[in-house]
Amino acid sequence: MEFDGNIADDEKNPSNIDSPFVISTERKEVPLKWKDSYKQILAGCTANTIVIQAGINMAFSAVLLPQLNETGSEMTVTKSEASWIASLVTIVLPIGALIVGPIMDRYGRKKVCLLTNIPIIIAWTLVYYANNVWYLYIARSINGFAGGLSTVSLVYVSEISHPKLRSMLLSLNSVFVTFGILLTCLLGLWFTWRTMSFIFIIMTVFCSIAIWFIPESPYWLIVFKDDYRATTKSLSWIYGKNNLLHEHEFRRILESKQQKPREKDDERSTLLKIKDDFKLYKSPTVYKPVIIMIAIFMFQQFSGAYAIIFYAVDIFRTIGGRFKRGLDEYVALALLGIIRFVIAIVSAMISKKVGRRPLMFVSALGMCITSVMAGLYMYLDIVPDDVYEKMNITKDISKNNVALYCILGYVCFSSLGYLVIPWTLIGELLPVKVRGKLSGVLISVVYVLMFLVVKMFPFIMDLISLQYLFYLMAVINLIGFGFLYIFLPETLGKSFLDIEKYFLHK
Repeated sequence: MEFDGNIADDEKNPSNIDSPFVISTERKEVPLKWKDSYKQILAGCTANTIVIQAGINMAFSAVLLPQLNETGSEMTVTKSEASWIASLVTIVLPIGALIVGPIMDRYGRKKVCLLTNIPIIIAWTLVYYANNVWYLYIARSINGFAGGLSTVSLVYVSEISHPKLRSMLLSLNSVFVTFGILLTCLLGLWFTWRTMSFIFIIMTVFCSIAIWFIPESPYWLIVFKDDYRATTKSLSWIYGKNNLLHEHEFRRILESKQQKPREKDDERSTLLKIKDDFKLYKSPTVYKPVIIMIAIFMFQQFSGAYAIIFYAVDIFRTIGGRFKRGLDEYVALALLGIIRFVIAIVSAMISKKVGRRPLMFVSALGMCITSVMAGLYMYLDIVPDDVYEKMNITKDISKNNVALYCILGYVCFSSLGYLVIPWTLIGELLPVKVRGKLSGVLISVVYVLMFLVVKMFPFIMDLISLQYLFYLMAVINLIGFGFLYIFLPETLGKSFLDIEKYFLHK
């Protein structure tokens, strides 16, 4: 892609920009070496530490509730109270996701990353001192709100990473979420829920200290603050002493800046602002990626990839399989968590080489095949009918684990693409000028869909047999594959301007 040179007068003259390098008029691709990339990897991992809490929130109730119901527990809860403790995180999360956009656009990505840790610390402090269920209600609500705020990490990572590293660094978001799940499960083996909450407080404090030392997003500094000095300072931190990369990335940012109107907000009426915002959202560079991403998230949620994880124990009991003596459904559940974590890392590493589309294709087709195999296995009555009716194994079926393997394969393929890549596309497909606001809206939509699917899944299992539910999932995944093949663009190595031009001309 060639730069057209259409920049403002103050940008054409390097002397008018407080920058340590000269902005040339020739655009050449600059090779990215390890010594030029390790700092942005460090910054991306540091910002992603706030999403560890999202994984902790998912798994903590699985540790908390059984301990509360143990004999001699200092606090007990009813079944209704336990359901509220588990679900409040999901209900409140969209509130944080909706308000984080305007906040991060106004105060900056880094500052909001730091701000997110404040309610997290408050929430775990309430859990540590909890002596009745209302402490837990309030704490879980605050943690859910903070989980919505953690959307800022996706935006920050997308804006500090080089196009060749962006896909890998954004994929780390899901890696850190799954790490939070694993961490909670491991701590739950040795510590009480109160001790765990104290550990999470200390961990959050250290994460906040680390975030303090990373730079602000250069895109935010130039697009929202017009601060050239701070932008070049941020790029100097990210790319070290490589002035060629400084210049190259500075020009990318200037190109994004041209997409943002230059006017003083205080001199324009509210009606004109609304009119301009309406025109902005009517742009193909905005509404096309939004529609595509909503559709992808619908396929993600309706595929049942998350619901299977939520109800894995019930599903394992229904199919009745066993790996070997001593390995029950709870160990299989832990194995699902390990698979998610390992495959998320694999997806993050190989996405740098193969791109988004191939991973999503393999994920969709793999989920389709494994769900069909699970349904056919049940149809052929390899597992007897009385297992489904009575959930009681009447004979040795230690070798009949096909359905169980298919479910593990389903989770494996979903973790390769469907559970990882859609979240990272938020930081890639949305234009810089609306990324802050719309990322929160999209996250809210996704969690509403997740709540509906997870809530309805047990009733659907009662309404139709598990066999036909797997067939339905296979059909949804096949349709999703067709949609991805037609509409999902490849973002590997593309600048934000390249992606915007794709939607403008496609």
